[in-house]
Amino acid sequence: MSKPSPIRYRTTNWRSYNAALKKRGSLTVWFDPMGEWEGLLTGHLGRQQIYSAAAIQTCLTLKVLFGFAL
Repeated sequence: MSKPSPIRYRTTNWRSYNAALKKRGSLTVWFDPMGEWEGLLTGHLGRQQIYSAAAIQTCLTLKVLFGFAL
């Protein structure tokens, strides 16, 4: 007796599928505590901090993947 083949479903509406996945659960992102995530002090009051390339790349990746705002 042969084993029946499993049913394969095709997703045709990816936008609603992704939205349902976002609503369904939570996302946990772990960062390396030894990484250089915080901005370096520039020594000037009121001036923006300078962030590492890893921190900038991580923020931009999360923005593109999940549609987050910076």
